[in-house]
Amino acid sequence: MRKEEVKTNKKKVNRKNLIIYVAFCFIVMYLIYAVYLLVRQPINKVTVEKGTLYLEETNIGYIIRNEQVVKGNNYKNGMEQIKVEGEKTAKGDSIYRYYSKNEETLKTQIAELDSQIQEALKGQSGLFSSDIKLLENQLDEKIEVLSKITDISKMLEYNKQINDLITKKAKLSGESSAAGSYLKQLYGQRTKLEEQLNSGAEYISAPISGIVSYKVDGLEETLTPNNFSTISKEFLESLKLKTGQLIATNDECGKIIDSSKCYIATISNSEQARVAEIDKKVQIRLSNNKMIDAKIAYVSQENEEEMLIILEIDKQIGELANYRKISFDLIWWSSTGLKVPNQAIVEENGLKYVVRNRAGYLSKILVKVKKENEKYAIVSNYNTDELKELGFTNGQINSMRRIMIYDELVLNPDLSKVE
Repeated sequence: MRKEEVKTNKKKVNRKNLIIYVAFCFIVMYLIYAVYLLVRQPINKVTVEKGTLYLEETNIGYIIRNEQVVKGNNYKNGMEQIKVEGEKTAKGDSIYRYYSKNEETLKTQIAELDSQIQEALKGQSGLFSSDIKLLENQLDEKIEVLSKITDISKMLEYNKQINDLITKKAKLSGESSAAGSYLKQLYGQRTKLEEQLNSGAEYISAPISGIVSYKVDGLEETLTPNNFSTISKEFLESLKLKTGQLIATNDECGKIIDSSKCYIATISNSEQARVAEIDKKVQIRLSNNKMIDAKIAYVSQENEEEMLIILEIDKQIGELANYRKISFDLIWWSSTGLKVPNQAIVEENGLKYVVRNRAGYLSKILVKVKKENEKYAIVSNYNTDELKELGFTNGQINSMRRIMIYDELVLNPDLSKVE
């Protein structure tokens, strides 16, 4: 009896597995058939969305700047930046300085004197009045801050303040006393060392106002905006520059870049380039995806197919100082509005239409194509005056349907099947 029950249970399990297997096969076959139908008869509808359309091309550009290199006589001594990379400066401001020959030795001696002055002040702290004690505290603070300062202008300012405080302390304690005369002697030594330090250093000032840069590549007098007619494809290629390569920081000199504008020279064989005109407004998209307004400053035909175009920009000038040759997108135009595929647009009697599907009911809608590229178009509705100019009557205008965002359009429509 038990054996018969076991056999019965096994049959039930096998039958259940068979049902599951058959169901699984049906599901797989249905999915395969659905994919086949999708491929054989692709979806022929699309939803109207709001978007932006671009007509653009990716080009290689050479950065042209109005820039002036500044270099002093003591460039072999090494330099210290006063104005940092990318900082704006006024004409005549100190931008960097060259070290004096014995600068490290002099700085070490000055630091030792500062320590001696502090020790002298601590040793005499119990002998002086409250006024002198206040001067001591101020001197301690100034000397401590001075040891951490690297900015030359601030260093000179603190040196003067320390000088004034020590002079006051020497007078209060009595210049003839041991404390006063010792402090005066230390300060005298320090002053002489400072004079040697400052007289040996060479400060470089900005000859013009602009952006400070230490990215000097030797092309500052070659790629200039002074004469665009000297620039050509052959000339640019002869520079043998690498696209996107960073200009190395120079440790002997710096330069000032005109902060108002710079230029990008590029070679293009597009249809838009062949009909480009000076002062035409375009846009540039850099590798960091930043969009910059630009205009065409110069156009020259290189050969039957290619044009030299020089673009003028007034943004990102400091950032572009890091490069001489870049990859960028030249955007000839952009348009924002209702974006539809070109496949949804048909022409009849010189006018453009789309076919809207609303719950299975098809309507022909007149649209104005504002801009289009190879795949998409930006469309809008005609206004009343425009429709009258096209010859439509008031009755026709009042009954006209309008295209709207989220409308469902038919791709490759057949107008003969639409009311």
